[in-house]
Amino acid sequence: MTAIIEIPRTHNPFVRHGVSTDQSGPYYDALPASLVELLRTRAEQTPDVEAVAEIGGERMTYSQLWDRASRVAGGLRHAGITRGDRVGVRYPAGTNWVLAFWGTLMAGAIVVATNIRSSEPETAFMLEDAGVKLDLAADSSLPDGPAHVEESLGNNDVAAFFYTSGTTGHPKAVPTTHAAFLTNAVNVSRCIGIPADSGAEMRTLISVPLFHVTGCNTQLLAALYVGGTAVILPTFDQSLLLDTLVTEQITFMVSVPAIYALILRNPNFAATDVSRVRWVGYGGAPVAPALVAQIQRGFPDARVFNGYGMTESASLMTVLPHEDSIEHADSIGYAVPSIELGVIPLSDDDPMTGELVARGANVTAGYWNRPEANRETFVDGWLHTGDVVRVDEAGRVHIIDRNKDIIIRGGENISSLEVEAALLSAPGVADAAAIAVPDEVMGEKVGAVLYADSGHIVLDDVIAHCRTVLADYKVPQFVRILAQPLPRNAGGKLLKAELRRSDAWSELPR
Repeated sequence: MTAIIEIPRTHNPFVRHGVSTDQSGPYYDALPASLVELLRTRAEQTPDVEAVAEIGGERMTYSQLWDRASRVAGGLRHAGITRGDRVGVRYPAGTNWVLAFWGTLMAGAIVVATNIRSSEPETAFMLEDAGVKLDLAADSSLPDGPAHVEESLGNNDVAAFFYTSGTTGHPKAVPTTHAAFLTNAVNVSRCIGIPADSGAEMRTLISVPLFHVTGCNTQLLAALYVGGTAVILPTFDQSLLLDTLVTEQITFMVSVPAIYALILRNPNFAATDVSRVRWVGYGGAPVAPALVAQIQRGFPDARVFNGYGMTESASLMTVLPHEDSIEHADSIGYAVPSIELGVIPLSDDDPMTGELVARGANVTAGYWNRPEANRETFVDGWLHTGDVVRVDEAGRVHIIDRNKDIIIRGGENISSLEVEAALLSAPGVADAAAIAVPDEVMGEKVGAVLYADSGHIVLDDVIAHCRTVLADYKVPQFVRILAQPLPRNAGGKLLKAELRRSDAWSELPR
């Protein structure tokens, strides 16, 4: 294997007290014994604090969550579920999903969090692939029975299978341990600056799916780790989201850049009191520096941050702190305390540019039932992310591209992310994708897929802007303008395979 150059932590702002390192990478010395033990502690110490609130649905305190989840566990045991069995959880985002998640853990079983937006064949594949013994489909009742709590769970036990995005091919199940979930929760607290004893002051608004690691790990579980409240918005609605920020006294929110672009332009935003919001996170897609500045102006009392992670890392691997958010908006930041990052150089001339690799306590040991993918992705204990990065002198990581998304025009490598960043900062563009368009002479040329949620895109203005920030050969030569938002998966990643299936390009004059 090509030598890995580890990224130094010399200028990394995230403290590593209480962190040790072994052959698998860094880990926190002191964690709760399991997720169940974490919830037990909260139910005993702050029983009357609100744990979960579903907008338009139920609300539960920590003691109520504990009691009801233990009855779900009892119902699962009565249905024949035993320690290590897999239980499919396919409820929409809300209290039922939360109860099914915790109830499955209390039964000693493993949650299989499937994408409820998947087609029937895709869902059937995931349930069969995971060996699900009981499927809690959206129209099924929550199991109920005498309270049960499995007492033998430990940090190394698998708590859940989350599935990779599946942007190409079948999704892969990622076994995630109790330790990985807990480690990510500690990383959220430390790197975002949410005090571990925040309690009821921390109220997070979850407007992304719970079957995705951002919604579950970085919001739901992080909120419970600090003793706060997870407020769940079952379906995305701009007006309802803005109302909820006020009525639920939200202090922490996370979404993809496109959502912030929408709500900041909403005519009701200016009248929305966001003074209680203290932490605003984004990630999952490139972000224009101008949008980051708009987010800071829109939420003047909040610290903003960019987060980067994968299903394979139980969410966060890096965080770009508030202090760097505008000047280094193109960066995903520094490694969190539980992660070591390295680079496999593309060339000897530039050793800090290459594929990003990672290891640490929140990185999975491998996919479920995928020996070939494991040989390719997990090598000598390192997770190969598939992301091509550049590391600057301070140790900040900048994603250049996904290996498969680099556009090769006449032998020149063009970063689709660089082109997308330019397009996103162009007038009238709300969302954009850069796609390779086959060309007989050059091999590939740059195509742009654009969407404007309001107003009108003037192509001449967009291309003129691109010429001011991109080299000539990187400026799009083909374009498509969509009447609807670009297709994205639950994590906010562009589904470029869908965009590539169309050949309805308009060629632009050079």
